[in-house]
Amino acid sequence: MATVFETRLIGNLGKDAMVRNLEGQVVAINFPVAHNQNWKDKRTGQSKTKTTWVNCTIWKQEGANLKILDFLKKGTLVEILGTPVAKAYKVEDGSIRSEIRLTVIKTNILRTVTREEFSDSDNNSLEDVFSDDL
Repeated sequence: MATVFETRLIGNLGKDAMVRNLEGQVVAINFPVAHNQNWKDKRTGQSKTKTTWVNCTIWKQEGANLKILDFLKKGTLVEILGTPVAKAYKVEDGSIRSEIRLTVIKTNILRTVTREEFSDSDNNSLEDVFSDDL
């Protein structure tokens, strides 16, 4: 019997995608996606947000079309379908960190962001730019 282990994630890119060329003529396109969970605190009535960062990787053969890089820019709203991988590792200070990573199967660009809408020099946050989408 076949099994399926896939995750659908909708969120905003935290920074532009980066390309790494690896051994064996393989290219990895890496980018972080933020998923915001919003709720209202029942006791205080205050709005709360919890952000979960998911590191995503698209695997390509060297020489493959990398046009997707034109769209994977900081702030872009994306839908990602992928296979999740949980990873724990020890950092230099001895503490243990963990991450959620998606090996991307499919990417849909839901809304692109221009540099005028979202720039590092502005005080805009992802919530400000996409307040109608959250």
